[in-house]
Amino acid sequence: MAGPMEGVRVVELGVWVAGPACGGILADWGADVIKVETPDGDPFRSLEWLFPGVGNPPFDLDNRGKRSIALDLRQPEGLDALHSLLAIADVFLSNIRPGGLERMGLDYPSLSERYPQLIYASVTGLSLQGDERDRHTYDVGTFWSRAGIARSLTPEGADLPYQRGGMGDHMTGLAAAAGVAAALYHRTSSGKGQLVESSLMRLGAYMLGWDHNITAMTGAETVARGRDNPPNPLINCYRCGDGEWLWMLGLEGDRHWPNVVRAMDRPDWSDDPRFGDIVLRWENTAALTAEMDAVMATRTRAAWGEIFDANDVWWAPVQSTLEFRSDPQAQAAGCWVEVPAPDGGTTEMVATPVDFSATAWDPSGPSPELGQHTELILAEHGYDWDAIEQLKQAGVIP
Repeated sequence: MAGPMEGVRVVELGVWVAGPACGGILADWGADVIKVETPDGDPFRSLEWLFPGVGNPPFDLDNRGKRSIALDLRQPEGLDALHSLLAIADVFLSNIRPGGLERMGLDYPSLSERYPQLIYASVTGLSLQGDERDRHTYDVGTFWSRAGIARSLTPEGADLPYQRGGMGDHMTGLAAAAGVAAALYHRTSSGKGQLVESSLMRLGAYMLGWDHNITAMTGAETVARGRDNPPNPLINCYRCGDGEWLWMLGLEGDRHWPNVVRAMDRPDWSDDPRFGDIVLRWENTAALTAEMDAVMATRTRAAWGEIFDANDVWWAPVQSTLEFRSDPQAQAAGCWVEVPAPDGGTTEMVATPVDFSATAWDPSGPSPELGQHTELILAEHGYDWDAIEQLKQAGVIP
């Protein structure tokens, strides 16, 4: 197993996305991640019906390379088995709600007292603190909705945009993985574990950090703007003559303005008093955007791409997932990775987003079947075959 986390033992008690996403990153980085599931399994597995004949691509992204053990933690023998894993683990990772973990004695104070070297990685929706810490939520509820992201993308009077699942979950999982790495580094000098906490609410606040920092420092609400009324028309999306979209990237408006005027063959704009500098263009943004729309509609995106490149106008294509899949730069950037498949072949999947020059990672395997490694893991942790059979007879394991 390759990667910078080789030799790190992680016990993951998680469901759906944010917690398992962290475990999936750590597994890609080489950690031995044991996914603890109920006998019914992580409900994330149930999405398989959406992808007939393919499996469960979302689940596979966040759970490849892990080993699965199925335990009934409602029974004392199930909790005992979990503790046998924790006794030699480096990291305990969970996104189960705090109250549920407390009832099982799996909260941070309980485990840190018993295992002082253990890194306890908590991934929550609304934090471990506050009156609502046990409220049901997903990333659509906390990251997208409550933290203000949906509103920040919606001009007054417009319908809210529909949210793609997993966006906040994956960012939270990535943050938690970084926190685990930092805590492991600290343990090398201190010898002590600690609590690492990441939440969908905190990630929502950070992802929309500019808006929230403006509000925090000024006391003013930020305003959502539509593409027909942007603060800077040079950093906006435009529909081309073939119906395809591109995004102009003229963030430094005054620097980029002469190149845009030249590329769009509108020398009259240079003398137009409405557009003399970035502040005037902001004051007359609707008029300039409308004029730019009319010019952009005269050529295809490919044609505009050549013109913009020739005139040093910064831009990017607005692509679908299928277009991105075929993007040569996405291939060069390593956005895809070959993952071992159960049949002995490989399946191309999305790569996790961090690489290492000296400790290159490589996915160790596909996502596990429910309870696939139960007996093997128990045997590794001191259970003989008679004890394993007794757990089966008691219904603690499948």
